[in-house]
Amino acid sequence: MQQPTVKCLVWDLDNTLWQGTLLEDGEVDVPAAVRAVVRELDARGILQSVASRNDHDHAWERLEKLGLAEYFVLPQINWGPKSASVRAIADRLNFALTTIAFVDDQPAERAEVAHHLPEVRCYTAEDVLELPARPDFSPAMVTADARNRRRMYQAGFRRETERSEHTGTDEEFLRTLGLELTIHRASEEDIARVEELTLRTSQMNATGVHYSDETLRALLTDERHEVLVTSLTDRFGPHGAIGVILLERRPEAFHIKLLATSCRVVSFGVGAALLRWLTDEAALAGTGLTAAFRRTERNRMMEIAYRFAGFEDGEQAEGDGIRTLALVPARRQPPAHLKVLAPRLFAADGDLTAWQPEAV
Repeated sequence: MQQPTVKCLVWDLDNTLWQGTLLEDGEVDVPAAVRAVVRELDARGILQSVASRNDHDHAWERLEKLGLAEYFVLPQINWGPKSASVRAIADRLNFALTTIAFVDDQPAERAEVAHHLPEVRCYTAEDVLELPARPDFSPAMVTADARNRRRMYQAGFRRETERSEHTGTDEEFLRTLGLELTIHRASEEDIARVEELTLRTSQMNATGVHYSDETLRALLTDERHEVLVTSLTDRFGPHGAIGVILLERRPEAFHIKLLATSCRVVSFGVGAALLRWLTDEAALAGTGLTAAFRRTERNRMMEIAYRFAGFEDGEQAEGDGIRTLALVPARRQPPAHLKVLAPRLFAADGDLTAWQPEAV
């Protein structure tokens, strides 16, 4: 059975990332070939971190002087067991241990991690230069969002820190972020990310159906369908492409064949905002609004979002456990905490328009 693609590589420092032992040698350096590995894995969207027995401030200062500190998220530089550090990294990233790899020059350190975390793949320092050639370090597709993944996670950590320090309500904090949700018609260049979203999202996925690259490209040229991609930005930076809507124009209604958003943006109310926008667009177009839904083990939050938006059980069943939900659209107001830029679904052009509050 093929192992899942590595999502995070955790590096030891002494005699692994750099040559020498920092506390003994002082001036350690990173070979050019190892630097190239760090940059290549980063470009593929593989996160990288550190688990090192060292003085934190001294080691981090050295990484900064070497120009490599920016490549490592959630560094664990302390005197505790490496297995505890690796687990802390995986837990904070919310990554399964089967997607974590660890590289260390010391057999005893690798054995300690392997004993406590048998799902983690362990590699020697001699393996480092060969890692980019391994299938488990070679994602099937590398999207623009994947190339920017590390920066998005780093922005997310800064956002979380500020949120934890905020003394007001969550709604007040969200209003400070300058959130901007963009909905646009997908292009050929977007398809890889759209397919990834249909495959990887589960908690906020209305049907759990995976749409292949071939199917999605066919829908792009089908005038009965809209393939819409949603992205989110705020003052900390971009969240990237975080959602997809597959919409079918039926005689009696706009039919949402799929609505899926990343679980990373649940707390920003993106799913609810998308449903409110779709309801408003259907009302403006003078048509109904229906949605395909299939309950899974993980998408209870999506069902709640549909129910809260006013959807009720319809008469149609589509097979494979999928049922139709429906509502009678009425004009809706945009959310107060984020700006929405979107096309008009009843217009042929692709121009984006700011969703404005309805005049009273």
